[in-house]
Amino acid sequence: MREAREQTRLDEAITHRLDINMPASVCEHDEQNLCHEWQLSDHEYSLIVAHNAFNRWITRCMAAVGYPDFSPLDILVLHSVNHRRRSKRLADICFVLNVEDQHTVNYSLKKMLKSGLVEGERRGKERFYRTTTQGEAVCRSYLAIRTKCLRDASERQDDSRDGFHHLATALRDLSGFYDQVARAASSV
Repeated sequence: MREAREQTRLDEAITHRLDINMPASVCEHDEQNLCHEWQLSDHEYSLIVAHNAFNRWITRCMAAVGYPDFSPLDILVLHSVNHRRRSKRLADICFVLNVEDQHTVNYSLKKMLKSGLVEGERRGKERFYRTTTQGEAVCRSYLAIRTKCLRDASERQDDSRDGFHHLATALRDLSGFYDQVARAASSV
């Protein structure tokens, strides 16, 4: 009984917080709303599946290079540091990868430093990271495997290069969309 009262109080607080005191006619789910909700759920489920498949792909590709113990974030951090062969700060890496929790990227950088793939240099108060010769070689080997596997897979599909370009644009737009709704959700 006590749990039921607490749940009722919680439900009321949530309803008040979200300002959901709308007329019943507005709250009723007609077929169009249900269809829209189903499409949103299907879309998000597809993103989850694609995210997990991508993570599996990059970890298997890195394992083929000889580094089976790296997490997806470790791999992305390594490639971000190697990109354009310029030294980067922790904040730059987090910004490019759109990662809020700097400590997770910092942990990946420590793993890369320990493995000899990345080196750090202090400049004033900040630390800059760049790939070592070994790190560059690992990234080149990864690229060779990636190119072969993706080229073979993409040639079996009917997608053209323009298709991948449009897909990349759509994914960037989607990233912006989810950043925007994340900000909205944090102010609810």
